[in-house]
Amino acid sequence: MSIHYLRAAGTSLVLDARGTGVPVIVHWGADLGALSGDMLAMLADASVPAIPPSSIDLPLRLSLLPTLAEGWSGRPGISGFRSGVGGAVDLALRRVDVQHVDPARPGTQALAIRLADAAAQLAVRTDLELSVEGVLRLRHTLTNSALVPFELGSLDVILPVPDRAREILDFTGLWTHERRPQRSTPGHGVWSRESRHGRPGHDDSYLMVAGTPGFGFRAGETWATHLAWSGDKRAWAENSALGHSALGSGELLAPGELSVAAGASHSTPWTVAVYSDAGLDGLSARLHPWIRSWSTISGPRPVVLNTWEAVYFDHDLPTLTRLADAAALVGVERFVLDDGWFTGRADDRRALGDWFVDPVAWPAGLHPLVKHVRALGLDFGLWVEPEMVSLDSDVARAHPDWVLGPKGSATWRFQRVLDLSNPDAVDWVFDRLTALLAEYPIAYLKWDHNRDLLAGSAHRQTAALYRLLDRVRAAHPGVEIESCASGGARIDLGILERVDRVWTSDTNDPLERQQIQRYSSVLVPPEYLGGHLGAATAHTTGRTAALSFRLATAIFGSAGIEWDLTRASESELVQIAGWIARYKELRGLLHTGTVVRADPSDPALELHGVVATDRSAALFAYVALAAPRAALPERMRFPGLAPERTYRVSPLTIGAPPHTIQDAPPAWLAGAGAGAAGEGAGAGAGSDAGAGGDAVIGATLTGGVLAEVGLPAPLLAPEQAALYTVTAVE
Repeated sequence: MSIHYLRAAGTSLVLDARGTGVPVIVHWGADLGALSGDMLAMLADASVPAIPPSSIDLPLRLSLLPTLAEGWSGRPGISGFRSGVGGAVDLALRRVDVQHVDPARPGTQALAIRLADAAAQLAVRTDLELSVEGVLRLRHTLTNSALVPFELGSLDVILPVPDRAREILDFTGLWTHERRPQRSTPGHGVWSRESRHGRPGHDDSYLMVAGTPGFGFRAGETWATHLAWSGDKRAWAENSALGHSALGSGELLAPGELSVAAGASHSTPWTVAVYSDAGLDGLSARLHPWIRSWSTISGPRPVVLNTWEAVYFDHDLPTLTRLADAAALVGVERFVLDDGWFTGRADDRRALGDWFVDPVAWPAGLHPLVKHVRALGLDFGLWVEPEMVSLDSDVARAHPDWVLGPKGSATWRFQRVLDLSNPDAVDWVFDRLTALLAEYPIAYLKWDHNRDLLAGSAHRQTAALYRLLDRVRAAHPGVEIESCASGGARIDLGILERVDRVWTSDTNDPLERQQIQRYSSVLVPPEYLGGHLGAATAHTTGRTAALSFRLATAIFGSAGIEWDLTRASESELVQIAGWIARYKELRGLLHTGTVVRADPSDPALELHGVVATDRSAALFAYVALAAPRAALPERMRFPGLAPERTYRVSPLTIGAPPHTIQDAPPAWLAGAGAGAAGEGAGAGAGSDAGAGGDAVIGATLTGGVLAEVGLPAPLLAPEQAALYTVTAVE
């Protein structure tokens, strides 16, 4: 079959592989329905464009791997050269064959597209998959059959998008301010984002989204790409003056960084691509179930207490045992000892790489602490930073050749990078981790990465990291790993295949966290996104937040605590224990359901939630990020519910009730005897009238009404959040 038609979950793709040229994606987007072979041929024929003036003498079609030889003057899909044999290679790829292949995951439709250039002695295999969730994946594998190495410049995935996808959304950010959205409407040319951090970085473009103008969380068509790679990368959107629009992504290679030897092959990272006709939430609705289908996570996400902002480097057994006691009292399930436990680690200027327990702080090793923690019924976790080394360390003094970069290179957090592509260095790291995991019953490694690379090959280092993580997991399959990189500087689908949690950001400030978690969860399901309850005054911003706001923020994700609970008041401890108990009740919903976000007209107000997959229940948060622009804020509209089902909406108080700035709440939240005098507003909640005519707090309405009309909102003070449970009434 020369025209291939793939369909899944409201998405379809039409690939025209007729003739000898590189195949062309005729359509990637909405499901086109059942099409006969004749109709597919007519569609493909009708999609061939006209020949414009001052152009090549054949219709220009954007192929799977566009090159200059095809007349494509935009960013090429492949580039490179052979040393000493005339420089850049002019590629003229031709189709060899297209075959349906057995997919790695059941239900996935997969094609293998083989291309070759006999004169250049190069071949490319493109693997294309469409999952049952509607997620598209593509990667290229280049094979060099010449006797001379091929110096690869680029090998990218380029996907067509329709002309109506004019608005671009991608992300930027800073340390503790990750995943900041930015929108643009580029003209002709390329809008390109590049990362040269040796990791995605705090300013990672994350998702490159092209959409119809004004698309939001709940409306508009969107096409998005993400490169599943944890090293240097680039992502772009291109509008050609010749009429084609495209999204592209690929590994960003330095000159000479990747040489494909004679007879060897190289595979690119996967590009993950998603279409939605329901805004950004539609992207999440496909991505999250797909990620969950291959996730490493097993079992409920435990409540974590991490010691960093509680004690920093001040480690001693009495303090930490008291902290563990307080953690157990409120219901914590995992106790993680952060930085400061190893030999000579009194601050951040020394000892990275010397992965031995400090004999001064811990004369009996970690055994007394671990024994105490486990006796309390908690798992024990440990912080490590295996990819880094301090110059002031025994390992750096003994093996300076293991340190990336020339002598005198810039330090970052007073540390350098360990060359994981060096077999001796990576064996040292693996052996030290294995020794720790053998000596102590460690259930969890918090694996940190606190600086950019800035030296060496990002490709080799990233590939070596993946091999190391795979090796550790194979040797210790019961140990969970959290990926942290100065907070959220390495969150991508390449690392996600190898870890059980990511640290979303180094900030525990709930105001910053609201936005960071909102946009991080467009791609990554909430069960991966570590979010902690911090102290009242945030370490990173100095901002003070109410306990109820901190609790309402941290409950959405993989919840934890990063606060010295021995300093908390009795009232605070009671509220935290109640929050943890509620989280344990709700995490089955929060970590399997559909993430939804309303599109409020007031940017100071947001409403987001998680709806059960069978739409029987939901948890929503209504958040005031700042002062609302009106004394009567817009109604809360609850998206994602089944329109025909009836639901009960009830406020959920965790900790103290949120602070409001109104004389009286909306009638449906007023309770007994409330309402406007003479108008029966208290009974205006309709079917909520209880015995004796007293109104009960809450409202019972259909999902359609809750989504389209909604309910009057309380007037929250800035930096407050109100939680609501929504339960189907059978």
